[in-house]
Amino acid sequence: MEEKSKEVISHKKQEYKQELKRSLSFFDLLIYGMVFMVPIAPFGIYGSVAQGSNGMIALAYLIGMVGMIFTALSYARMSEAFPIAGSVYSYAQRGINESVGFIAGWLILLDYVFVPALLYLVSASALHEMFSEIPLLLWVFIFILINTVINILGIEFTAKANIIIVILELIVLTIFLVVGIIAIIKGVNGAEFTIKPLYDKNHFSMNVVMGAVSIAVLSFLGFDGISTLAEETKEGSKVIGRACVTALLTIGALFIIQTWVAALIWPNFRTFDNSDTAFYQIAELAGGTWLKTLTILATAFSWGIANALVAQAAISRIIYSMARDRKLPSFLAKVHPTFKTPYLSTLMIAFISLIVTAFFASQIDKLSSVVNFGALSSFLFLHLSVMNYYLRKKHSKDYFRHLLLPLVGFLIIGYVWINLDPLSKKLGFIWLVIGIVYLIILKFMKKGTTLDFEEEESINTNT
Repeated sequence: MEEKSKEVISHKKQEYKQELKRSLSFFDLLIYGMVFMVPIAPFGIYGSVAQGSNGMIALAYLIGMVGMIFTALSYARMSEAFPIAGSVYSYAQRGINESVGFIAGWLILLDYVFVPALLYLVSASALHEMFSEIPLLLWVFIFILINTVINILGIEFTAKANIIIVILELIVLTIFLVVGIIAIIKGVNGAEFTIKPLYDKNHFSMNVVMGAVSIAVLSFLGFDGISTLAEETKEGSKVIGRACVTALLTIGALFIIQTWVAALIWPNFRTFDNSDTAFYQIAELAGGTWLKTLTILATAFSWGIANALVAQAAISRIIYSMARDRKLPSFLAKVHPTFKTPYLSTLMIAFISLIVTAFFASQIDKLSSVVNFGALSSFLFLHLSVMNYYLRKKHSKDYFRHLLLPLVGFLIIGYVWINLDPLSKKLGFIWLVIGIVYLIILKFMKKGTTLDFEEEESINTNT
C-alpha cells in the first residue's frame, strides 16, 4: 500500500497546504541572493554614488552593508518563527497584526513590482544604445519572455540558471579587477594605492556620505528575496537567515573591492563625462574599448536577465502568499500542477512589467525613485515585528537578539530612509495611501477573512 506525505503549514485557525516544491539547498539560496543583488551592480550606478560620497564610494558601500546585515538578522529571526512564503508581509502580519502585515506587504510590493520593470528598462536602454535599430520595447519583451518561461518551469530550473549567471558575472568582475589593478600599478591616470575611497579626511562629511548610502543601498536590495523561498527550502527554517547574512557579506565585499579599484583608477570623481556611464569610462581607461564593451554588456545581461529573473520569482511568491490569505484575488494563489510554481502570479508580473516599462520608457528616474521607499519602509516594519513578536508575544528575555539588534537595524534604516530624495517619498506616500484605502475596503467587503495569529505557530508534518 502506497504512503503519501502531506505537509501542512499550520497557524492555529489558518492552515496552508504545502503546494510549492521543497528542493532548494543553502547553496541555492546563497546563489539566489547573490544573483538578486548582482555582483557587478555598482557598474550601473558608480558615478552617482562616487560623486554623492565625495569619492568615498567604498565607505558608502561598507555602511550600506552593515545596515543591511542588521536587517538580514531580523529576517533570520522571523524566518525561524514563520518559515513560510510572503517575506515581510507574513512576518509583520504574524509578528504585529494582520493590518500592519498588509501595509508592510503593500510597501514591499512597491519595491518588487517596480523592480523587474526598472531592470528591464535599464538593460533595454543600454542595449538600445549599442543596437539602435532594435526597438527598446522589443528588448524588454525578449527579457520578459525569457524570465517568465524560466520561472514557470520551476524553482530548480531557476536555481540552475542562477549558478551559470553568477559564474559569468564573477568572470567579468575578475577580468576588470585584474586589468584595473595592473593599471593602478602602472600609474595610469595618476592612479596609486590609497585609502581615500574608504576615508578621505579632506572631503569627509557623514551627512554627505549617508546621502550616498541612500543610493548605494539600491545595490543591496534583493537579499530579502531569499525569504520568499521559505516554502521551497529543504534544509529547515534556519537556512533562510544564514543564506541572507552570507549573501550580504559576500556581495558587500565584492562591492567594496570593485568600487575601491575603480576609484583609484579615476581619483577625480568630479570629472566624469556622464555620471550614468562613469564606470564604463573607467573600464575603457584601464583596459581599452574591449573592456568598456564587456562591462556594458555584462551590466545589461545581469540586470535584464539575472536580476530581473529572481526579482520576478520573489514578487510572484509574495503575491501568491497574499492571494492565499485572500488579500488579493484568489486565482493568483494557483500553483501549476506540473511545475509546482505560482504561475498565474508570475504571468501577472510579466504583464505588469510590460505595461510599466512602456509607460515609464522615458522616465527611468521616476521609476527608480519609488523602489527604495518601498524596500526601506518595509524593513522598518520588519524590525518592529521582531521586537513585538519576541518581546511582547513570546516574552523573550534574549534582549540582545530580540531588542538590541533589531533596534540598531531600525535606527540605521531609518536614518537612510530620512535621506531619501523628496520625489521618492512623495510617490511612496501616494502608494501608501492607496494601500490604506484598499485595506479599509477589504475590511468592509470581505468579512470573515481575519486570521488569528495570537497562538504559537508551528510547522507540522502529517504522514
